[in-house]
Amino acid sequence: MPLISPLAPDADPEVAELAVFFNETLGFCPNSVLTMMRRPAIARAFIALNMAVMENHGKVTSALKRLIGYISSHAAGCRYCQAHTIRAADRYGAESVQMENIWSYRTHEAFSDAERAALDFAVAASVVPNGVDEALEQRMRAHWDEGDVVEILGVVALFGYLNRWNDSMATTLEEGAVESAQQWLSDSGWTKGKHG
Repeated sequence: MPLISPLAPDADPEVAELAVFFNETLGFCPNSVLTMMRRPAIARAFIALNMAVMENHGKVTSALKRLIGYISSHAAGCRYCQAHTIRAADRYGAESVQMENIWSYRTHEAFSDAERAALDFAVAASVVPNGVDEALEQRMRAHWDEGDVVEILGVVALFGYLNRWNDSMATTLEEGAVESAQQWLSDSGWTKGKHG
């Protein structure tokens, strides 16, 4: 049972209009946003940040951003966000071979050295204490320009917020997210956990 129940999608017309963004990303408005709607300013700020972080201005693709979000959420242990990010990765065209082998990214041929660096960075930036070291910084600089690094860390930081929000709230997973997680993550032992 969630700590706070989500509101109806039309509870705040301005937030509801902004939340249409998630229909493209996920196919539905997430319960996390519907919970944030109890304080509309938080929901509006979150949606604006999400939209800004997920814009592409460099070499970081929409699909890679969602895989970074998945890896970051897995490192943080948030099953709600794992389900959402793998669903969004699929919807944004991530290659099925990458999604099926996400935990072999360090060695699997489906991942480039640049993607490996970004995913290693996502893990290191998501753990406590922070694991980003000089060697990883050098790898990031070798493959990504400064703007790309900002976009990558923006994804990790965005999901740091969401991981804490959804795990603390025990946000109930939506059926579409559950279906995607079962399709792509069941072999790695994913379950709904407290988000059922």
